[in-house]
Amino acid sequence: MRNEPHLLSYHHADLIEAGCDEAGRGPLAGPVFAAAVILPKDFHHPLLNDSKKMTEKAREQLRPIIEREAVAWAVEEVSAEEIDAVNILNASITGMQRAVRRLSVRPEYLLIDGNRFKPFDGYEYQCVVKGDGKFASIAAASVLAKTYRDGYMRKLAQEYPQYGWERNMGYPTKEHVEAIRTYGYTPHHRKSFHLKELEPTLF
Repeated sequence: MRNEPHLLSYHHADLIEAGCDEAGRGPLAGPVFAAAVILPKDFHHPLLNDSKKMTEKAREQLRPIIEREAVAWAVEEVSAEEIDAVNILNASITGMQRAVRRLSVRPEYLLIDGNRFKPFDGYEYQCVVKGDGKFASIAAASVLAKTYRDGYMRKLAQEYPQYGWERNMGYPTKEHVEAIRTYGYTPHHRKSFHLKELEPTLF
């Protein structure tokens, strides 16, 4: 079984590499989740891709395979409250750093999805724009981050059913915006995220 043909198995053949990605930068509610994954150099699976291009069924099917076959993996969340305190970019970076620190095997090199990161703990790293569509380890991290976050939002939706989080995952859909307008914010909403649609009309 091969990965999607465009996915690279590694950047450095002789180093232990961890791919890092996050899910949930854009939503109005809920945490951002981040994952770090060290895959075997010969890991291949035909379903593996950028998680945004995979079906929900494919992501859920692949998650236990990644968890079972990865050399090491970790998932961390950063709360809405912390996002409000440090901003979403810093929260995303913090989440990835926490996930790397929790890996049972210390990586020698990090592949970071996106174009921004911050040095920490002496790790060498490279930022890769749209890396979840380029490297297998980042794609695997994107699958874990996305599936863990979606599961978390579905549980929250049971507590706050009026916002439709089991469908919109906290993203600013019309349904979600209308619910905020009607019911107000919950403790899980990011107070620093402001939508023009919610601002009172000025006459």
